[in-house]
Amino acid sequence: MKKLTILSAALAMVAMTAAISTPALAAPETYVLDGTHTFPRFSYSHFGYSIQLSRFNKTTGKIVLDKAAKTGEVDIVIDTQSVDTGSILDEHIQGEDFLDTAKYPTATFKSNKVVFEGDKPVAVHGTLTLKGVPQPVTLTVTSFQAMPHPLLKKDAIGANAYTTVKRSDFNAGKYAPHVGDEVRIDIAVEAIKE
Repeated sequence: MKKLTILSAALAMVAMTAAISTPALAAPETYVLDGTHTFPRFSYSHFGYSIQLSRFNKTTGKIVLDKAAKTGEVDIVIDTQSVDTGSILDEHIQGEDFLDTAKYPTATFKSNKVVFEGDKPVAVHGTLTLKGVPQPVTLTVTSFQAMPHPLLKKDAIGANAYTTVKRSDFNAGKYAPHVGDEVRIDIAVEAIKE
């Protein structure tokens, strides 16, 4: 009986030592996009005269990050009817030849891999679906910040990223090459922890 008590005490000490020396595994954290600070913008050449810049005003989605495992997921939905050219061209861009928002009121981006350098994401590989056409794209992350939000008193993240696509790949290539087929998409993202 005495041997059993000593053995039990020894096993308890080993378990306690393992618990103290083993770091706790971090769980994935989910962040909800802040629609007032998340804006996808797109730019393209207009007959070579200038680079035109427009944006979408309504975007929703979630970002999941596991900082310890260096993995993540990005799921974004863009309301294509919220396109904002800053001019009378909003309806033109919403037409069948371009975004066809009556038939396709949203565009989506869903990641399949987030690449980290150190503790920060530097690229997000995934699928952009526009006008019902899925295409693989890689977002290059140019800045990333994770810290408590000074006003909301919750953990928050923010990033800027970009990619370049051909609009003709999404059946939206009218007037190319005069109006540039190559479109740069920039997105500013802020998200608050659930």
